[in-house]
Amino acid sequence: MNLQVDLVGKTALVIGGSRGIGEAISVKLAQSGANVAVAARSEERLSHVKQKIEAHSASFFGIACDISNVNQVSKMVDEVDAWKGSIDVMVNAAGINIPTSALEVTEEIWDKTIDINLKGAFFCCQAVAKKMVPRKAGKIINITSQLAFVVFEGRAVYCASKSGLDHMSKVFALELAPYNIQVNCIAPTFTRTPMTEAVFNNPEAYQKVVDRIPLGRAGEPEDYTGAVLYLVSDSANLVTGTTILVDGGWTIE
Repeated sequence: MNLQVDLVGKTALVIGGSRGIGEAISVKLAQSGANVAVAARSEERLSHVKQKIEAHSASFFGIACDISNVNQVSKMVDEVDAWKGSIDVMVNAAGINIPTSALEVTEEIWDKTIDINLKGAFFCCQAVAKKMVPRKAGKIINITSQLAFVVFEGRAVYCASKSGLDHMSKVFALELAPYNIQVNCIAPTFTRTPMTEAVFNNPEAYQKVVDRIPLGRAGEPEDYTGAVLYLVSDSANLVTGTTILVDGGWTIE
């Protein structure tokens, strides 16, 4: 049974919402009745997700934004807030991963990863929170990773960025609690997305990943939409500062 949540009249901003996990979340929020704003780097991808969202008779607002640029983040949030007069939900699903041995990480790889996965996420949360505080209501969800809690070879910078994002989200949760704003994270396992296509196309590499997952399969983007709907619903009004691991059991040990 699919979880049903009524988001009619709510406005949701999904950052990185035009592909992979973010796209699945954008479409699910539209199915639940929300007005959905999608921020992404690619104008072409915005057109793609627009069709999927409007197929559910939901209002769509697309905006191109490089979240590593703080000025662009501020402008993006202002425009989305002006669109329907509020931002009730923000889901940050933007992220990059450049698999590299710790001994081979360059300053460029470090900066590019941290700028999007951590710096960009921070200033998106900050900008949206500033809109939510006067209204004393809001839901913020950051998509982190199971690699915020466990490690994997070739992911030193990615692990650092996601563990930082998880801890950062807890600080936002603490500081925004007096304003009735809940801040939580969802931590996916290895998931079939454009970013992981190379591994899925390599049987040996794919099997190495799946062998670590007790439930015996990798994730699909839709696997995370139920957790999102729960966290944005009134049923989670007392839930803040936590992370829901949707990892097939990878982090059990």
